[in-house]
Amino acid sequence: MTPVTLWLKRLLPHGLLGRSLMIIFTPLFLVQVVSAYVFFTSHWETLSRRLAAGLAGDVGAVIEMMRLLPDPDSRLQVIGIAERRMELTVRFIDDGILPNAPPRIPFGTLEKALFKALDERVHRPFQVDPRTTSREVVIRVQLSDGLLEVVAPRKRLFSYTTYVFVLWMVGSSMLLLAIATVFMRNQVRSVRRLATAADRFGRGLDTPNFKPEGATEVRQAAQAFNLMRERIQRQIQQRTEMLAGVSHDLRTPLTRMKLQLAMMENAEGIAELTEDVAEMERMVEGYLAFARGEGGEKPVRADLAALVEEVAARCRREGREVDVHSEGAVEMSLRPHALARAIGNLIGNACRYAPHVRVRVGRRGGAAEVIVDDDGPGIPADRRDEVFKPFTRIESSRNLKTGGIGLGLTIARDIARGHGGDVTLEDSPMGGLRARLRLPL
Repeated sequence: MTPVTLWLKRLLPHGLLGRSLMIIFTPLFLVQVVSAYVFFTSHWETLSRRLAAGLAGDVGAVIEMMRLLPDPDSRLQVIGIAERRMELTVRFIDDGILPNAPPRIPFGTLEKALFKALDERVHRPFQVDPRTTSREVVIRVQLSDGLLEVVAPRKRLFSYTTYVFVLWMVGSSMLLLAIATVFMRNQVRSVRRLATAADRFGRGLDTPNFKPEGATEVRQAAQAFNLMRERIQRQIQQRTEMLAGVSHDLRTPLTRMKLQLAMMENAEGIAELTEDVAEMERMVEGYLAFARGEGGEKPVRADLAALVEEVAARCRREGREVDVHSEGAVEMSLRPHALARAIGNLIGNACRYAPHVRVRVGRRGGAAEVIVDDDGPGIPADRRDEVFKPFTRIESSRNLKTGGIGLGLTIARDIARGHGGDVTLEDSPMGGLRARLRLPL
């Protein structure tokens, strides 16, 4: 993209409400600009020309009457008529002469129209006083026997319909924009509610009061979301019920085998068989825990820091060295049992391969983070994504005491993503591996 395109993308609004208002406001603004241009180039010039012609005609009429009635008494009558009928203040200066000054070039539409009208109707040397105020216009005309000074109210050259027109355009535009903003905000609110419901459902939170609303398309999207949510919840429920039955069916023969081994007492090979049955039981529990995913637990408000401390204390009771540092309480909505399992898997993996484990919990950029560092051998960078796959183990043996069954990190990431977060692996400052659990607040 060119720099101009990037600059325009940053300048333009990114939200649906802002873009919708821009779509409404842009043509409205262009229409107002075109209307104003047409008004000021046609109506305004025509009106100014006619008003200036009327004032110049009155001045010309006064000059003509004073030429036809040269005696002083008649001139006083003409001045009185001009004041009463034409709203002009007229003063005649005997033997007066226009000041010898260069003519002032008119710069405004009104002045240009007045100069042109006086030039057409007076046919004598004239001057518009540069000291003209906003309320009066002073015109001086050179006559053969003196100087005629005419003071006219400026309203004779100006129409307030200009201000009315501009205010009407701006006011109506702002009113229409305000009404459009209210309606568009109501439409965008339904889209935001749908996005919030989808985000909450993606993080495993309930959305019990979500109802389709808004435009037809938004309602269709909301209804499709509700159907999708119901199908997913129904599948989760069916899977949980199926796994409960599988769990019962698998535990029953294992229990019978344990009882039979216990009754055989000191027969040859009993110890090995007992160990194999216990190993099989642990594997079955691990598989079921992974498949179950702790999906039936309801989210509650809880302190993440206290949950981490509880998991670390449980690890310490098992003889492991775990150092926990909390930056304070981190209140958030979570599934305590599922998240405790995920944190326990991360700390347990670190304790299995490293003598020293350090855990940090706190807030980082609008999210909660649990960081588990160790000083063990770590995991090669090219295999860190691989270890999150089910039943993948870095330790090559199949001994459960040294490498587990390869589901710990998989379950941890599955639970984190069920909360809308994730688990990533990095290099630790302690020289080993860092596991970072990040959850949105």
